[in-house]
Amino acid sequence: MAGYVVNTKAEQKEMLESLGLNSLEDLYGVVPSKALLEELNIPEGKSELEVAQEMKKIAEKNVVFKHIFRGAGSYNHYIPSIVKSVTSKEEFLTSYTPYQAEISQGILQSIFEYQTQMCELTGLDVSNASIYDGASATAEAVFMVQERKRSDMLVVDTINPQVLETVKTYCESRNVNLVMVKSKDLSVDVDDLKEKLNDTVAGVVIQSPNYYGVIEDVEAVSCLAHEQGAKVILNTNPISLALLKNAKELACDICVAEGQPLGLPMSFGGPYLGIMTATQELMRKLPGRIVGQTVDANGDRAFVLTLQAREQHIRREKASSNVCSNEALCAMTASVYCAALGPDGLKQVASNCTSNAHYLAKELSKIDGFKLISDKEFFHEFLMSCPIKAEQLVSKLAEKGILAGEVIGEDILWCCTEMNNKAEMDYLVETIKEVL
Repeated sequence: MAGYVVNTKAEQKEMLESLGLNSLEDLYGVVPSKALLEELNIPEGKSELEVAQEMKKIAEKNVVFKHIFRGAGSYNHYIPSIVKSVTSKEEFLTSYTPYQAEISQGILQSIFEYQTQMCELTGLDVSNASIYDGASATAEAVFMVQERKRSDMLVVDTINPQVLETVKTYCESRNVNLVMVKSKDLSVDVDDLKEKLNDTVAGVVIQSPNYYGVIEDVEAVSCLAHEQGAKVILNTNPISLALLKNAKELACDICVAEGQPLGLPMSFGGPYLGIMTATQELMRKLPGRIVGQTVDANGDRAFVLTLQAREQHIRREKASSNVCSNEALCAMTASVYCAALGPDGLKQVASNCTSNAHYLAKELSKIDGFKLISDKEFFHEFLMSCPIKAEQLVSKLAEKGILAGEVIGEDILWCCTEMNNKAEMDYLVETIKEVL
């Protein structure tokens, strides 16, 4: 807290004398004079009341949509009240990274429970304590599968563009050759994948359901990749795993996901949660923390941080990752959400999502000019053509309190969750008819 306490003149003088300086300006003696600012161009300070009034004015500019039909990576799900009730307890909310296992048993146990749930959800053998978000988890997975003689990465171009940008940034930092696999009818072009797979490819990254909502043929991709000795990284929506085949059933080596749908509000984009699980074979390459279960000196159940030798605070330049912490509170939120719903509840949420999306797609298709871009199976997002300029329709719907789907070119990517009931979807359809 010392950094937030104002130094007295006497303290400043004492520090300057210990440094052999006469004034604070002498601290910047090596900085060219033209680079120094005489004064900061910022307004004078305000009272607490004035600041509160100013913030209220700014907040009034926010637009709150009553009806949300947009996803594209961040999803509007119902969060049971028990989730916030548990995670807001100060012993969880204020806890820091558990460096000392002997005094952090509660936090370590919560992380262990989270890891267990993620393994059950994805079907894979081991989970880390979480990564910063789904995009960085995907990028970290790329480094996990690289070998000395295999360094090229294939990424199917139906992946979320924001995730792709993060992966590209990581790859450029290590000079990794990243090759895009083309898509056909909004899903992976298997022929193009076959052509680009060779013995220099370390892994294939595929998202399913993909950015356009389409459920990819991941099993076919896994089969082709493994025949060439490459690993498969699946980026997925965790809610969909309650209904669709999990990563193990799809023969994937690593499963990553953005954990926001599991009890985290959209919150203008964060903080979010990166889920990361892998097969036993890749356990020692997982970045970040892993909590393990053991017994203490008395034979009682205990938890410890394990496999820590791989991080930069020990291995430094030899480390394969710079992840040295985890999203503990967000991971706990996901864990409480999953526990509150249980397997049946999570499956019901997933079922409602896909049922609502298919109902909306059917109703929109009845309007001239609206047509599904692909006839492939989808989970809870779908891309449709638009009879007028997509941006124009979205703007007009916004005036009616409706947040329409994401505009992609001339088309719109619609999304439904369990939050969109029949009456709301019918209202959207009728409003579109009025606008048109």
